Amino acid sequence: MIPQGTPLLLHSCCGPCSTRCIEELKQTFSVTVLYYNPNIYPRGEYEKRKSEQLRFLRETGWAAFLDCDYAPQEFADAVQGLEGEPEGGLRCRACFALRLGVLARTARGHGFSWVCSTLSVSPHKNAAWLNEIGQAQAERYGVQWLPNDFKKRSGYLRSIRLSAEHALYRQTYCGCEFSLHADPAQRRSG
Repeated sequence: MIPQGTPLLLHSCCGPCSTRCIEELKQTFSVTVLYYNPNIYPRGEYEKRKSEQLRFLRETGWAAFLDCDYAPQEFADAVQGLEGEPEGGLRCRACFALRLGVLARTARGHGFSWVCSTLSVSPHKNAAWLNEIGQAQAERYGVQWLPNDFKKRSGYLRSIRLSAEHALYRQTYCGCEFSLHADPAQRRSG
């Protein structure tokens, strides 16, 4: 049993995806959102998504916020050689590993014992991969991964409703340059 108010560092890809995740997690944890998303392209899109994340947190008071620098070169280095992969393929897996690795390392450095990510709320994200990668990164850095699939129990639908209630900007692509330029029928947004 996890004690009420246990600190948890939550990687968030965007405000809309965070809505339902934080709503659920705050019942047990004291949540701090980590905004580390070097994959988002272009910078204006990154800033817009970050601004919406911050606005949602200010409006609800549901979580604290921990920012990271915009570091697109880190994403480029992580996916080098995987540029031609389809959406949802090995390039995405490398992106997950990058972001969840920084999450776990940051958690350790800031004294959080638990970590989690909003990424599994999307019906386009492979929750099994996310949990596998999250667990491995948590073990590497000596923190606890909270296994999850936030899209279950109508989680994705709830995130859409909460996003509408807060008039949050909902993007039309996952975030990286490759997903932006993908065939619209293959785009995978949150």
